[in-house]
Amino acid sequence: MSTATTEEKKAPLGGRFVGATANYIDERTSVSGLVKALGRKVFPDHWSFMLGEIALWSFVVVLISGTFLTFFFEPSMVETYYHGAHAPMRGIAMSAAMESTLHISFDLRGGLLVRQLHHWAALTFVAGIGIHMLRVFFTGSFRKPRELNWVVGFVLFVLAMAEGFTGYSLPDDVLSGNGLRIIDGMIKGLPVIGPWTSYLLFGGEFPGTDIIHRLYALHILILPLLVIALIAVHLLLMIVNKHTQFAGPGRTNNNVVGYPMMPVYMSKMGGFFFIVFGALVLIASLVQINPIWGYGPYDPSPVSAGTQPDWYIGFADGALRLAPPHLDFTIFGHVYPMGILLPMLVLVVFIVLVAIYPFIEAWVTGDKREHHIAQRPRNAATRTAIGAAGVWFYAVLWAAASSDLIATHFRLTMEGVIHGLQALLIFGTVIVYFITKRICIALQKKDREIVLHGYESGRIVRLAGGEYKEVHKPVDEYERWTLVADETYEPLVVRPDDNGRITMSQKLRASMSRWFFEDRLQPLSNTEYQESLEHQKHVLHEIGEPADGHHEIEQGDDKK
Repeated sequence: MSTATTEEKKAPLGGRFVGATANYIDERTSVSGLVKALGRKVFPDHWSFMLGEIALWSFVVVLISGTFLTFFFEPSMVETYYHGAHAPMRGIAMSAAMESTLHISFDLRGGLLVRQLHHWAALTFVAGIGIHMLRVFFTGSFRKPRELNWVVGFVLFVLAMAEGFTGYSLPDDVLSGNGLRIIDGMIKGLPVIGPWTSYLLFGGEFPGTDIIHRLYALHILILPLLVIALIAVHLLLMIVNKHTQFAGPGRTNNNVVGYPMMPVYMSKMGGFFFIVFGALVLIASLVQINPIWGYGPYDPSPVSAGTQPDWYIGFADGALRLAPPHLDFTIFGHVYPMGILLPMLVLVVFIVLVAIYPFIEAWVTGDKREHHIAQRPRNAATRTAIGAAGVWFYAVLWAAASSDLIATHFRLTMEGVIHGLQALLIFGTVIVYFITKRICIALQKKDREIVLHGYESGRIVRLAGGEYKEVHKPVDEYERWTLVADETYEPLVVRPDDNGRITMSQKLRASMSRWFFEDRLQPLSNTEYQESLEHQKHVLHEIGEPADGHHEIEQGDDKK
């Protein structure tokens, strides 16, 4: 009898069963190769990379809590009367959807906690994706070879907003009904096809009879499947393209410094999941959200004000409010409501530009290199300014969704608030762009000054000849890598084609390239840095201190 067989017999029955099962699966799927490949995957250790994990684990919480709610929610608009535990609502006519939501909130043990957990997790999911995309944008992590992953992530963001909107529209209360009414108005504003599209979506004239059924199917089946599929594609592309990392000693495009997937990073991810889960449960326990019993069932006949959509969808409502009036016109008997069409056009253009931005920047810069080192936002001044202007544009639209509350709370006229927000949207976006760009360039110059001359220490030393000098603290190797950009950029040069002509597209591309790279500081050369080291050594020698902390750089390194 062999030693292996003897050891197998000595192993506990459970261990032998697990081992045999693992061997059976591996022989038929070769999963061990995948496990080894994932185990060798290295992840950089930086706090900003955890923003994507917040979105991922929030979505897991959404799935867990949503599965619980599906057993008790009734997606029907059939009229019924509430007879549950919440006394102020008893005897009021409402849809079965709202009645079941009230039942979950007041009659089902733990129902209100799970419902609020589901809502808070959904908000955190959308916020996590948004902040993660901002981190990717401002650090240039979308550049080659990750352009496709940016598009996948942006589509995920749009689907997450759609998932959230269909979710908070299900209870059929005043808040959700007003949101659906806005969507109905936007759809009906489309020329020719608008009224028919609205009729098909709502199953008749608004509010229709089937909208809750259709939103429910989208919310629990179609949209979650699409989100799960795109998350899988996103993670697969991240593994294939490698993870980005910030600059530092030993960190190059071909060398990732960090921790392996297993067991280190897997353990950290598991712990972070419970942190996110616990934080969401704590928020759901202490902070009320979407109290539908305070709004009441939706009735399309009365007019109400003060209702606000969830934050991530507010920009669409704000765009409608900021549209200039009296722009409608009629052609061949069809009315074109520009107060609706113009905001929709602006939003579509804004969304498309964000989705394809990596390809626009690659075309403008002509940069075909692979990039695995994340940039500091200040080192890409034009891109950072564009991003800041885009965030400002979104924020003003988001604030405009609360224009009525701003007017009532601050005792302002509604017209004054709208005109002020319109000015902030147009002129504020331009001002934010230029201010952000100048700040980035100033920060670049400050970093260059620190690398060349060190930090101000505040120590004043008197030399033997009576001269006074301030002692500067030199930067170490890691700080030097962090402070100074190491990528060279040059605007594209216009060159004639094979026929000796310069096309308009070439001129446009060259002018945009000059605009993108204008005022950008070039990285320090090897000569400049060596001269600064010699100067700092000379100063330290004069005051009689050792020149420790200075690090020579390799000859021929023209980037640092």
